[in-house]
Amino acid sequence: MIGGYNPLAGLGALRPQVLLVTYDLKATTHNYSPFYEALKQQGDWWHYLSSTWLIATTKTPQELYTAVVGNIVNTDRLLIIPVRKPYWGYMPKDAWDWLDSRLKE
Repeated sequence: MIGGYNPLAGLGALRPQVLLVTYDLKATTHNYSPFYEALKQQGDWWHYLSSTWLIATTKTPQELYTAVVGNIVNTDRLLIIPVRKPYWGYMPKDAWDWLDSRLKE
């Protein structure tokens, strides 16, 4: 927000949340290892889907983005959004257990 007041600025997320991070990494010659390591540093994570991570963190989507975006290139794509109930899909039981235990609403 430019020129305005944001009472939540700098406070981070008010409570732990799960963020879904999904991406398309397009540069065939770029070393993405630092990107993956940066994702692992953002909180408790689960990564069973090839281009998707679930990260339990107190960070906001913008804070997580800022922490990892320096490790990708401008042709890549990155989306970070909060996970909320209800949700549905086809994943192994341990994936649902991980998610359900972190989204106690």
